[in-house]
Amino acid sequence: MTTAEGRAAPEPACPTSSEPVPTSAAALRSRSLRRHRGRITLGVALLSTHQLCEALVPVVIGLTIDTAVATGDITALLWCVSGLILLFTCLALAYRTGARLTLGVVEREAHLLRLESARRVLHPRGQRSGLRSGELLSVATSDAEQAATYARAWAVGIAQGTAITVTTIVLLTINVPLGLGVLLGLPLMLLLLRVPAARIARRTEAKQATAARATAMATDLVGGLRVLMGIGARHNASLRYRQASDHALTASVGAAASNGVYKGLVTASGAVFLACVAGAAGWMALQGHLTIGELIIVVGLAQFLAEPVQALGMVGQMFAIARASARRLVRLLNAPDAVTPGEITLREGLPEHEPLVELREVGHRTLDGVDLTLRPGEFLGVLATDPRDAEALVDLLAGRAADARGTTLIAGVPLTDLDLASLRGTVLVEEHGGFLFEGTLRSNLTTADLDEDRLLAALDAAAAGELVTGHPDGLDRPVTDRAGNLSGGQRQRVALARALAAAPPVLVLHDPTTAVDAVTEEAIARGTAALRAAHGGGTIVIASSPALLARADRVLVLREGRVRAEDTHIRLAEDDPHYREAVLR
Repeated sequence: MTTAEGRAAPEPACPTSSEPVPTSAAALRSRSLRRHRGRITLGVALLSTHQLCEALVPVVIGLTIDTAVATGDITALLWCVSGLILLFTCLALAYRTGARLTLGVVEREAHLLRLESARRVLHPRGQRSGLRSGELLSVATSDAEQAATYARAWAVGIAQGTAITVTTIVLLTINVPLGLGVLLGLPLMLLLLRVPAARIARRTEAKQATAARATAMATDLVGGLRVLMGIGARHNASLRYRQASDHALTASVGAAASNGVYKGLVTASGAVFLACVAGAAGWMALQGHLTIGELIIVVGLAQFLAEPVQALGMVGQMFAIARASARRLVRLLNAPDAVTPGEITLREGLPEHEPLVELREVGHRTLDGVDLTLRPGEFLGVLATDPRDAEALVDLLAGRAADARGTTLIAGVPLTDLDLASLRGTVLVEEHGGFLFEGTLRSNLTTADLDEDRLLAALDAAAAGELVTGHPDGLDRPVTDRAGNLSGGQRQRVALARALAAAPPVLVLHDPTTAVDAVTEEAIARGTAALRAAHGGGTIVIASSPALLARADRVLVLREGRVRAEDTHIRLAEDDPHYREAVLR
């Protein structure tokens, strides 16, 4: 079973199927570290080497003062200068390579998360995350990128921790009270900074959610712009988008304010902490407890500590943002399937005498105890006086009604027992709002190597042959994004031709002629009925079009969720006043 966007291919194998889908944000972040552990380990080692070399720079300078400058030893001075050159060479190369590795991990992980998100969205079984198209796009792009920064945050955090550890060891070597002050004061400061980090996570998640909703609304409005202009609803639409945009702006400003306050706290607390360290070292030097070289080492290390302290604060911010995005990704990746198939595969060739589709006392949403039978070669019309009944029937036949009551049989097999390939290979549903994609007319009609005569016959049956004959490129006629270079009626007819060209055993059409005039509608009804009869498959047309219903072998009338009448179009038009009112208007 499939929609008319194309015949279904076998269910794709997931490249990462060996790994279970993470069920929590923590599991997703752990997986990111695990599958890049080689590059992360090497990146951490190199960035830690860079921080070690940075921390040793003031130490070497202080030793140069005490062993070379104060003593006037030229040989010692040359050795110290050579050591500084080697130190700067190491730290530059280590940072360059380590940063490239860790940033590469972020890009690779973001790419994998984007692929995983897209795979979940495009999976043949569908998904019920509750997210709209724009929100899905935001999750698969922005949130994937933000969640991927978790790996770099770990690498940077470990490297900065290395710098602080080396600095503390050097300070303990020079003076134990100074080293203990750093050792005790720094963790306390970082612990206090965790309080605003939680607020950043909440505000970042709210910002991402509101931005995604605004994107989703913008996507919907752009797609329906012509309709909005036609009914004069542009003003109301712009007001709705402005409200959504204002909410997104408020959330973004709130998140930015939290980030700004956090950065200010990190900078201020770091400056106060380092001033205390430098002040204590200066007092000790005045008391004669430190040499000039040791004072320079302590002051240099105090100044150097500003970078790792602030970086650790920013690492906390990175963790908070990554957690918020990871939660949104997990929501999408763990969304339940829209379709839950079974394991039975239909044999080649459908039965010639048994019903292709059979509904027995089926209930779903507004439907209540519906009976329906479609036989091979039959053209069955369904008139639903309530649009909700039509939509519920389409969902049912498309396999999206997991909670349906009663029995739905496809070629004698319960729908819930069929595997996905059999479902999508047997019943094709061309819904009311068919989509066309950027490319050519040919690429929108089929993804398989179908005979050109078959495509042209489908276009003729859908009264869309002039799209080929009236254009120099024929079937290779360009189609722009969202088929913007085609009219609404042309888009609808191309979507219908795509469904007819697929020639499925069972074809379900839902209002396929709402965007065309009466003359074209009659041509479509005649061509569709003739082509389906030649193919021999069963067809269900859910519509109120008299031209389509007149071609049906029989018509079912759905009213108040039940089948209230069944006969030919002519007899129903003569005997049923409700039918006449709904169809012959």
